[in-house]
Amino acid sequence: MPTLVLIDGSSYLYRAFHALPPLTNAAGEPTGALFGIVNMLRSTLKARPDYAAFVSDASGPTFRDALYPEYKANRPPMPDELRAQVEPMCDIVRALGFPMLRVPGVEADDVIGTLAHQAAALGIDVIVSTGDKDMAQLVGPHVTLSNTMTNATLDSNGVFEKFGVRPDQIVDLLALMGDTVDNIPGVEKCGPKTAAKWLGEYGTLDNVMANAAKIGGKIGENLRSALAHLPLSRQLATIKLDVALELGPKDLILRDRDVDALRDLYRRYEFNAALKELDGGAVTDSASVIKVAPQYRNRAVEATDLDPALAAKGEYECVRDAAALDTWLERLRQAPLIAFDTETTSLDPLRAEIVGISLAVEPGKGCYIPLAHDYPGAPAQLDRAQVLAALKPILEDPARPKLGQHAKYDVNVLSRQGITVRGIAYDSMLESYVFHSTATRHDMDSLARRYLGYTTIPYEAVAGKGAKQIPFGQVDLEQATCYAAEDADITLRLHSVLWKKLADEPALRQVFETIEMPLVPVLARMEQRGVLIDTQALRVQSHELAKRMHELTQRAFEIAGRTFSLDSPKQLCAILFEELKLPVVVKTPTGQPSTNEEALDAIADQHELPRLILEYRGLAKLRSTYTDKLAEMVNPHTGRVHTSYHQAIAATGRLSSSDPNLQNIPIRTEEGRRIRQAFVAPPGYKVVAADYSQIELRIMAHLSGDQGLLGAFTSGLDVHRATAAEVFGLPPEQVDANQRRAAKAINFGLMYGMGAFGLARQLDIARNEANEYIARYFSRYPGVRSYMDGIREQAHRDGYVETVFGRRLYLDDIRSRNQNLRAGAERAAINAPMQGTAADIIKRAMIAVDAWLGDRDDARMLLQVHDELVFEVREDALEPVTVGIRERMSGAAELAVPLVVDIGVGTNWDEAH
Repeated sequence: MPTLVLIDGSSYLYRAFHALPPLTNAAGEPTGALFGIVNMLRSTLKARPDYAAFVSDASGPTFRDALYPEYKANRPPMPDELRAQVEPMCDIVRALGFPMLRVPGVEADDVIGTLAHQAAALGIDVIVSTGDKDMAQLVGPHVTLSNTMTNATLDSNGVFEKFGVRPDQIVDLLALMGDTVDNIPGVEKCGPKTAAKWLGEYGTLDNVMANAAKIGGKIGENLRSALAHLPLSRQLATIKLDVALELGPKDLILRDRDVDALRDLYRRYEFNAALKELDGGAVTDSASVIKVAPQYRNRAVEATDLDPALAAKGEYECVRDAAALDTWLERLRQAPLIAFDTETTSLDPLRAEIVGISLAVEPGKGCYIPLAHDYPGAPAQLDRAQVLAALKPILEDPARPKLGQHAKYDVNVLSRQGITVRGIAYDSMLESYVFHSTATRHDMDSLARRYLGYTTIPYEAVAGKGAKQIPFGQVDLEQATCYAAEDADITLRLHSVLWKKLADEPALRQVFETIEMPLVPVLARMEQRGVLIDTQALRVQSHELAKRMHELTQRAFEIAGRTFSLDSPKQLCAILFEELKLPVVVKTPTGQPSTNEEALDAIADQHELPRLILEYRGLAKLRSTYTDKLAEMVNPHTGRVHTSYHQAIAATGRLSSSDPNLQNIPIRTEEGRRIRQAFVAPPGYKVVAADYSQIELRIMAHLSGDQGLLGAFTSGLDVHRATAAEVFGLPPEQVDANQRRAAKAINFGLMYGMGAFGLARQLDIARNEANEYIARYFSRYPGVRSYMDGIREQAHRDGYVETVFGRRLYLDDIRSRNQNLRAGAERAAINAPMQGTAADIIKRAMIAVDAWLGDRDDARMLLQVHDELVFEVREDALEPVTVGIRERMSGAAELAVPLVVDIGVGTNWDEAH
């Protein structure tokens, strides 16, 4: 059947404007929304529709404004940056040959609805290209929706799956929900689920209204209050299907492109990929603008970077006999680089069993060696022990470079098979992370889409999802081979792209080669060792926490005068804000009173109950996260808990950990410290904790070059006391505890961008007094002020800041139109170099300490938390080991001030800290 594509131009213009960064051409003209529209139109042309039209809103009022003067009254005026792109958009649409429709008195939706209705009656298949949910009411046998920004399509089944109602019920759904953007009144607090539930039960809006008396609770009252305006809401939400149009569906023929006009437009707005395509160059569908605002220049993958060959389908072999294995072993021996991956039974590498191994040595080709596929009719497979024995010399050879995507997981999996993988030279996940930590997620699927224009096979496609998901060992070998071998192949392809990017940035390459990659085997060994846990101590503490939580619950009941659930935000709202009349300081995104930690903390000085709830929640979190869970996490094979470290998550370069998350154990409370007491050493050993002292302040002194700070640290003074002496104009020996506390708050607060308001609140002083403190601080430490001003300016200029070692820390919101987001990015610009440098330093220390310890059995590095390293050391080796640790941690960086390391020893982690 012929196809008509109707493009919702108004919807896409706004969506592209808000979705893309503020791109500009060399003349400074905004191009972001225009760029999004151009790519969408070029994609539409590649599909070669029989008919097409670009439909946008005409200026002036519409019939809906006459029906309801408040219609869209809350919409802000079009931003100037967007308004400037409207006429160029129209010029490009016409030059591309699209019929362009703008009909006064109605909206683009009504024009699209009328044309879709007419075309369907003529037997023409209609694709409505839009991101507007209102258009779902048009879906039918000949009409589907397509969102080119998300690659999502909606037919009748898709509408029901997404909204819970049929297309013919969408208008009634919209009427019940209302629309805050268009200012359409609905039923207060009636969301999509409630509206869909009512329509599922009663069928139509009229029937819902007729049965309003049967619906109980507050929502029923809201429905009955809305009965008078619901017919109007339905009328406003209904797309017209009978607009008088000069052109019918078959008149919407694409004209020949005006190549000369397009060339001028593309050159003016610097759409180089589109220009190359216009002049006969080969480009992919994932075109991108070449000239972007300077701070975003490294954000986008440009069309010229995408090699079509890297997006092609691969050729994969299933290795099931000795001859094929021998052939691949020889390829591995001759290969300059080996990409490898494992398929397993678990995401926990230290409990996972190997199901198969995939390998690749050249892009586009790979193999899968199944080792444990077990299903009815499964073909014979090679013996697992023999395959691993054959691969072991290659995998353990440090002279044979290897590549993985999150290779640490596979290293740990293979360690359980007695294979110590050596020679891991590259990791595509870390290449992406170092190149640009916030440009994308760093999983393979995301990286393949971004850097290759390739869509990988999702795991659910071969194993199913939800309750019906089967283990990978039960996946058909043909499907398993396509999925698994693709992993190794795509890893190799990603490396071919990402390594070139790193090679062009010497500082980033240095971070990758000297920090991130050497750290992989260090973290792998730490994860494999694990840490010993006193499970009995945790059980005792868990029981005590439960007892205290019960006491807090009973006290809460006494205060409230009735029982309620301390875990229910709704019931807490009723008690705190309706019954106790406490002020609402923080609201949810929907405008409701919030009961989150920030909200309770803000009113904790006004009543006992919010303080009690905060204590209850803190204990509940400790219990659920640690005292109850840690014992369950003990590995049955090792008798230890094995956390997993993540290198490619935090934008600053800091490590994070999970299962368990060791970064968030509180140390300022007795309960948190007791959890650390459960981390113990085996008989004959002690726990050693080595912690950098005030490392971020020392980095601030180094980066700012402020003579006052440098002098304090170089002289070994108490820097907070020295700061207090400067701020308050006193000799250091006369500084009291409160003045030192104030100075400490200033020292750390300014590093995190804290202003007078935050300092006043933290110190419980007047805002003008806090302003005076800050002014005195900067007058005594002018280098700090200069550094802060300079780093903000650099961030605006470049879009990123750097650590001492060259790691880039991108600030995505530094030129945001939202003032709060922009201010947050400016605060981050000040702190990120310090946090990032601290992260780099402790990583360098870990690499140095691990290399020094080697394979000795009298000392083992176990944990890394923030600026601290934790070891277990044999008692007779404590002195030389602690000396060696301090030397290597202190020598991890050459700063303008000394790096000081505090070391403690104890029978458990808390005692050593």
